[in-house]
Amino acid sequence: MDIHDKLDDLSALVESARAMPMSASCVVNRAQLLDLLDEARALLPESLAHADDVLADREVIIADAQRDAVLIIEQAKEEARILVSKEEIFRAAEAESDAILTDADAEALRMRRETDDYVDAKLANFEVALHKTIQAVQRGREKIHGRQDYEELAPDDLPG
Repeated sequence: MDIHDKLDDLSALVESARAMPMSASCVVNRAQLLDLLDEARALLPESLAHADDVLADREVIIADAQRDAVLIIEQAKEEARILVSKEEIFRAAEAESDAILTDADAEALRMRRETDDYVDAKLANFEVALHKTIQAVQRGREKIHGRQDYEELAPDDLPG
């Protein structure tokens, strides 16, 4: 039996008590009422201890939940900070790679132009040398043709 059952017994005793005529009072058995009150008092410390245990457990559970909540929030903040940091690092790396690619493209274009200019200058020098060589070849051929023409002339056509 618990305290609630004893209180129900007390209520039943009062409700079933003989009513006094022309009054709100009733007659109850004093010994029976006192016994029920003593039994209720005896149950109260047990009920109060149980209630204290429940309250203590409630406080421990709430304290544990609050500690867990604080830990979860701290972990979430740390994870968010890491994710933001990774995002910032990614963006910085992406910007750096774009800058490097732009610089590399500009350097490649500059080198290509310098190489083209160098090759063009060498080809121009080679063209001049070739032109001189062709002229020398033509003069040599002309000399050979001139000598052949001279040799083909009759000896009496020769001066001298």
